[in-house]
Amino acid sequence: MNLTISNKGWIVIPAELRKKYHLTPGTQVVIVDYGGVLSILPALKNPIEAGAGFLKGSDSLTAEIVEEHRMERERESQ
Repeated sequence: MNLTISNKGWIVIPAELRKKYHLTPGTQVVIVDYGGVLSILPALKNPIEAGAGFLKGSDSLTAEIVEEHRMERERESQ
């Protein structure tokens, strides 16, 4: 799908895509540059809340780092 940028830098998102992605007048979006690929994404209402727990795993990273450091010291002392 080809779009044309206006003199003011505007583009028009086609109606079928606006409907598909629920983009209504006043919807805030973010433009992200993925190394030469531009993406238009709906802005998160609360990015901190949306990201909370995103990287949550079953093990504590801190505990793993402490254990790795302990093992490293053991190897060095041998």
